[in-house]
Parts: sequence; structure tokens; C-alpha cells
Amino acid sequence: MGIAFAQTAAPSGQGGNPPESVDAAMKLDPAFALGKVESWVIGFQKLLPNIVVALVVFAIFCFFGWLVGRLFVRWAKRRSRDNLGEVLGSFLKWAIIVFGVLIALTIVIPSLNPADLLAGLGVGSVAIGFAFKDILQNWLAGLLLLLRQPFHVGDQIIVNGYEGTVEWIETRATIITTYDKRRVIIPNSDVYSSAVTVNTAHELRRSQYDVGIGYGDRIDVARDAILAALAETPGVEKEPNYEVLVWDLAASWVTLRVRWWTNSVRTDVVHTQAEALERIKAALEAAGVDMPFETQVLLFHDQSEETDGRRGKQREGWPKPASGEPPRPARLVRSDTGDGERAKN
Repeated sequence: MGIAFAQTAAPSGQGGNPPESVDAAMKLDPAFALGKVESWVIGFQKLLPNIVVALVVFAIFCFFGWLVGRLFVRWAKRRSRDNLGEVLGSFLKWAIIVFGVLIALTIVIPSLNPADLLAGLGVGSVAIGFAFKDILQNWLAGLLLLLRQPFHVGDQIIVNGYEGTVEWIETRATIITTYDKRRVIIPNSDVYSSAVTVNTAHELRRSQYDVGIGYGDRIDVARDAILAALAETPGVEKEPNYEVLVWDLAASWVTLRVRWWTNSVRTDVVHTQAEALERIKAALEAAGVDMPFETQVLLFHDQSEETDGRRGKQREGWPKPASGEPPRPARLVRSDTGDGERAKN
């Protein structure tokens, strides 16, 4: 009868190799490394058809996005909406490409759920929104400006104290060139939320200037001279017609407000006004109409007169009455009649 001896493995810590040393030995074993590489190669071979299909799908989406962007840009150019075409065309192109990336990922990794990925992107978009709040705000404001078109490229506007010609409207800012050839970049959010004056919104623009004539001059003579000067001024429109209105009776002159219409472009407005003022001055001088300087009259006299305090007779000292002698100063009255007589008066 034979005796069988059973050999049992020594427990960990009581002889033999511990698990840690076994794992280390497996990692150092070239056969183990080759097995890992072989498993990766086999996995890649299994995924290779999916990868090829995913690349083809991604390429199709890229081409389709590029095509949609180009078509939208052309459509916008035909309607003179170049800015809108550039902004929305680029947005549509990248939106299609991102969607193609999601489809390609689901083909390569079938276990990937697009809904879960979109949910993750939604959570991340909140953080991105806070981080890039100003950029997104300017982008949305620029998109609204391009859709509503309160002004166009080439218009002359005034916004936030800056005046110039709109050069371009991009996703972040509106770019204007001032009349002295300086570039001003204004964030779209500021443009959208501020008051904007569009000087070239209409074809014609009215200009005006106040001219003062002397009180001794005839208003009709001055008006005829100014109208004749405007009729000969290049750049002044005949319709609507120019006009001269009595606007104010100032301290030293009668104010005539001269109004005329010109092309709304800044250079036409400025040069026409310069020419008109030069001709108006020459016409008034030729007609003998005075254009007085500001005058101040100082009266030096004794305000205490014998009529002071008597209603209907008290005066300011000037001008003197049309008939009769002016009231005498109170000091002369007192010297002639005494204080008692003065009291009676």
C-alpha cells in the first residue's frame, strides 16, 4: 500500500513568493509584455473596420460642413450681407463638424452613449459659459446686430463718443475708422446696449448755423442775401429747400437760423458748410448788414431819482423820455427843496 504525499503551497508570508513579487515577475517577463502587445494588436484589428468607417463618416461631415458654410456665405453675399454670411457660415460649419465627431466616436466605441456625452458637455458648458461670459455675450450681440442690421458696413456712426465709418462687424467687436484714420474696436455688447447715431442712415442730412445781425438792420434784406448765397453754394440741395428763420432776440443781435440740406456723408457736410458760411458772410457785407460783436452796456448814473418809488414814473435811468425833461437825481431835489419837500414827493 503506497503512501501519497500531498504538497501544499505555503501561505503568503510563510515561505514562497508573495503576490507582489509575482506581479513584478510577470511585468518583467518578456512573454507577458508580448502578450499585452498582441492583445492590443488584436483589439486594434477588431476595431479597424469601425475606425475606417468612423474616419469616412467624419470626412463626409467635414466636407458637408464646409459646403454648407460656403453656400451660406454665397447666399449672404448675394443679399449684401457679407458679415452675416461669415459669422453664421462659420458657426454652421463647426456645428456640423462637431456633430460628425460625435457620430464617429459612437462608431468606434459602440458602448458610448451620445446622450451621456451630450449631458456631460451640457454640464461642462455651464462652467465654460461662466469662464467665457464676455466672449459669448459679444458673440450673441454681434449676431443680433448682423440679423437686425441697425447699421451696415460703410455707415458713419457715433457710439460711446467715437465717430467714424463702420469698417467691419466681427464676432467679438465692431470696428470703425475715425475721420482722422484711427481704428476703434468697440465690443459688440457695448454697441448693442448703447445709443448709436447713424449719420448716413438717410441719403440727405440737414445742417444749420446761427447768424447774428444788428438790431438796426432789416431782417428781410439779411434773409434775401443769405438765401441768394445758399442758392450759389455747391452741395446745397434744392429740395428740401433751404430756409432762414428768426430764431432769437439776443442781447446784442437778432439771431437768424440758417438751415440747408446736403449729402449725409461727413466730408460733404463739412465742406458744404464751410463754403456756405464764407458766401453768407460775403453776401451780408455786400448788403451792408451788420454782424455785431457781443456788446455789453454799462450805465453809470445815480439811480436815486425824484420819481423812485412812484409807480408809473420810476425808470431805470435809460433811455430818456421821448418828451420832457428826464427826472432829476434825488440829491439835486434835496438841495433845492430840502428834505421835507422830498418826503412829500
